[in-house]
Amino acid sequence: MNAQFAPATLAAAELAVPQATTAETQIDIRNVGKVYDSKTTHQAVIALDGVSLRIKKGEFISLLGPSGCGKSTLLSIIAGFQSASSGQILQDGRPISKPDASRTVVFQDYALFGWMTVQQNVEFGLKAKGMPKAERAEIARALIKTVHLTGFEDKYPHQMSGGMKQRAAIARALAPDPDILLMDEPFGALDAQTRVLLQEEIARISSEAGKTVIFVTHGIEEAVFLADRVVVMSPRPGRVRDEVLVPLPRPRTAEMRSDPWFVSTVNDLWETLKPEWQKGE
Repeated sequence: MNAQFAPATLAAAELAVPQATTAETQIDIRNVGKVYDSKTTHQAVIALDGVSLRIKKGEFISLLGPSGCGKSTLLSIIAGFQSASSGQILQDGRPISKPDASRTVVFQDYALFGWMTVQQNVEFGLKAKGMPKAERAEIARALIKTVHLTGFEDKYPHQMSGGMKQRAAIARALAPDPDILLMDEPFGALDAQTRVLLQEEIARISSEAGKTVIFVTHGIEEAVFLADRVVVMSPRPGRVRDEVLVPLPRPRTAEMRSDPWFVSTVNDLWETLKPEWQKGE
């Protein structure tokens, strides 16, 4: 056990959150708002309101909140898929205006090409960049090994389980060697046992690769287990409600789920968020 990681209260954990300096900041989210027109009511919907957050290089951030709180919208703006209605997001001091290879995304639905093998899927982005065949094949094989899919290089997505498909999607996202990995509830469609295994895998992979990871989830235990910092978002309009620093060391192990600090923090977050989720979001 890691009893030294008490304090055991959420309030105490919040007080411990350090603020990144400008020099340390890789992603700087500055007062971001997002408004869109509802397709059903034809009225303006405020998805995000005044979101500000600094993320350091190599930090693992979990965005936690109920469905509809704007966490996936925020991730989409960071990816460059959408633009903010107000405010801005900077990467290394430069505004993000469109997708680029320094940020890759892992989605819940895998987004693999069904007509391509695992090897071909992982190589896809590298091939699009014009990388020579031998070089991209070597990179793909190494990443397939990293996600424990060696021996499945020639399998197609329909021949694999959900967990295997998500491993392949993670390998493909890592292939361009991005600075930032964006993960939008990537384990949400998986069974509980597979989800736990992949949580441990992505914790290991992100630590070994030294990537900045922004991970969207509505799972409290998942958020705390994976993150260096949990950013709790409020119901719509989405705002940063709380931040919790996670002092557990890396590599993260299954035993840490029974650490007193971990158990207490998960319980405190649940008590904080339960009234909102009971409203039906």
